[in-house]
Amino acid sequence: MPKDRRTLLSLIKCLDRISKMPEKTESIADQILKSTTNKMMEKLGSKGDNKPFIVSIEGNIGSGKSTMLNYFDRFKDVELIPEPVAEWCNVNGHNLLGKLYEDPNRWSFQFQSYVQLTRLQLLKKPTTCSVKIIERSLQNNRYCFLENHRKEETLQPAELSVLYNWFSFLENNMEIHLDLIVYLRTSPEVAYDRLKQRGRKEEAGVPMEFIQHLHQCYEEWLMSEKFGPPPAPVLVLDADQGIESMLKTYEKYTDEIRGVKPYVVDDVKSVESTTVEAIQTA
Repeated sequence: MPKDRRTLLSLIKCLDRISKMPEKTESIADQILKSTTNKMMEKLGSKGDNKPFIVSIEGNIGSGKSTMLNYFDRFKDVELIPEPVAEWCNVNGHNLLGKLYEDPNRWSFQFQSYVQLTRLQLLKKPTTCSVKIIERSLQNNRYCFLENHRKEETLQPAELSVLYNWFSFLENNMEIHLDLIVYLRTSPEVAYDRLKQRGRKEEAGVPMEFIQHLHQCYEEWLMSEKFGPPPAPVLVLDADQGIESMLKTYEKYTDEIRGVKPYVVDDVKSVESTTVEAIQTA
């Protein structure tokens, strides 16, 4: 037990004994007990509440999530948490990501189960930084990827129920909150072209239809709010732009993304006013 907490408990016990003394001392003891307890709890609470500002980068395959992570690598107060793709490709020698793309009907449940575990492990890993930027979130798994599996029927109803229940348990019993979501919004065509250009072995067989379906799931989750309000404010960025333009955008919103400057929804939405229509009709 931490020293401050032991001291607090001892003091409370002592003051409790004082409070049970004759009536003339009661009001004084009560005042001391109330004042001291409040101050000590504030002190202890301030230590426990020293949580990082958690930002999730969301977006389709090829939307530029790695580029965004690389940009924020320059800040010492930011811990970057990329997706653990290497772990997904080597689970005791088994390449789950590769197996997923080869035969999604056979491997989707195993892959999504492991993805949920690894995301939770990374989210809960202690940090000394004031900001955590994670590449996709547990919420993404539930409201985007699992929904995509449901639509494509690559997960059976019973398998979906198991994964839904696991997420509900985490949401209700563990601290998995997000403070900000950055949605790198791309058209399916641009995302698919980038996927082909980078030539990752595991992604070689990903069809255009998968990218289109995933895009639709993102739109339903973060834009039309099919499942209710997203778990955090959503900063929507037009990620169809080239790298140089995106770097300027990240520079503009650096303070909001690092939690230094308050997030203003209207200002963010106005940035996308010229591209939203085109993406929605893609």
